[in-house]
Amino acid sequence: MDSESAALLSAAAATLVASMTTDGWEQVKAAFVRLWRRRPEHAEAVAADLAEARSDVVAARAAGNGQAEADLVTEWQSRLRRLAAGDEALQDDLRRFTEDFRHLLAGHGAPGLVVMQAEVHGSGRVNQAGRDQTVTGG
Repeated sequence: MDSESAALLSAAAATLVASMTTDGWEQVKAAFVRLWRRRPEHAEAVAADLAEARSDVVAARAAGNGQAEADLVTEWQSRLRRLAAGDEALQDDLRRFTEDFRHLLAGHGAPGLVVMQAEVHGSGRVNQAGRDQTVTGG
């Protein structure tokens, strides 16, 4: 899997999990289950798993357990990787999913979603930061 696809799966999984405690959760859940309709034999199980995952996120946030939430992101990223394998159209749908629901995350205590990607050729140089950065030297 290339780095762009991996970043997309990570962003989609993070968006999914972070939105589980927002007012728009039902809308997000419905959109996510629609993605799984590509494999109808899994769609209903995914819907049930999302309900359980939401309970886990609510409990984790109440307990201040950020690791449990991070583990759920990893779990859904893995599931999305299996779903998206070789399906270019699904990758486009995941990109749209992430863009469509990113707005729900603002102001709900969810970490900001930052996806950075760089490609350097020759003697090029890239510096990326999600926040402050100091670069010294040449």
